[in-house]
Amino acid sequence: MWVLRRRHVAASFLLLVASLAGACSKHGESGGDKKVTLGLAVANLQADFFNQIKTSVEAEAAAKGVAVVVADAKGDATTQVNQIQDFITRQVDAIIYIPAGATAAGVPVKAARDAKIPVVTVDRNPPDQAGDSFIATDSVAAAKALGEYVVRVTGAKGNVAILQGQVGTTPEIARDTGFSSALRESPGLRVIAQQSADWDQDKAFSVAQNMLQANPQIDVFFGRADAMALGAAQAVRAAATNRTVKIVGFDGDVAGLKGVRDGVIDATMCQQTQKMGRMSVETALALLRKESVPKEQLQEAFLVTKDNAAQYLEKHP
Repeated sequence: MWVLRRRHVAASFLLLVASLAGACSKHGESGGDKKVTLGLAVANLQADFFNQIKTSVEAEAAAKGVAVVVADAKGDATTQVNQIQDFITRQVDAIIYIPAGATAAGVPVKAARDAKIPVVTVDRNPPDQAGDSFIATDSVAAAKALGEYVVRVTGAKGNVAILQGQVGTTPEIARDTGFSSALRESPGLRVIAQQSADWDQDKAFSVAQNMLQANPQIDVFFGRADAMALGAAQAVRAAATNRTVKIVGFDGDVAGLKGVRDGVIDATMCQQTQKMGRMSVETALALLRKESVPKEQLQEAFLVTKDNAAQYLEKHP
């Protein structure tokens, strides 16, 4: 009787261990029958900013024994809706979602939510269907700091031209809010031209050229992404103007940081892309463990000028 009881206890213990191992595997740790799989839906891998997040996500997932499936929307919102539907069909455990644009951005979140799949949104957050947690730069505060830099280097006087990103997206709205708040305190700085260039360098070059032709008295260009700031710098060089035009960007892309180091553009705000990638994996796994996570996780960005650009090129935050 004693032997049978001992065998029964041992069998129960083994079943408990097996159950716990399976649970650990489900939540991102090695072992068990099922390895956690995260779907990473990226807006456009042609952009260094998104590539940095992707690289960080993959590294953090590998360190935690988690699989990652990547889908690149190449800037097309309709393509991204289909890609996330594929993630749902493949039954990924959680989705890290960087929306490709403002149009239909909430559709994938609702579809995933209906399928009981948690969603971590990064950089952009659909206002009608917010992610379970949103990770991004505090772009309002960062753009205000950049605006205050412009105020200092211009003596609070001059004409400003703005190259917008995709109108309606979270970063475009936030950067407009922050930069505008800084300029409101300096009425000597006036925005005399503003147009979208959709985060694209070639388009920014063309738009900036047209702006300079219509308004040759421009003193400052704010490209709301580094690519657009670099496009504006090309346009200023092509115009061969005798005016000193200050050019500032946003993101801290490698090309943008090199542009600041080399004096092509004057300043940028460096986002913590590596940190955001790690955080998105950690947050997704926390959601799978049914832990409470903040609805918003906003990160600081850093002002980069020629004085400290090499530091950020050596080690990107």
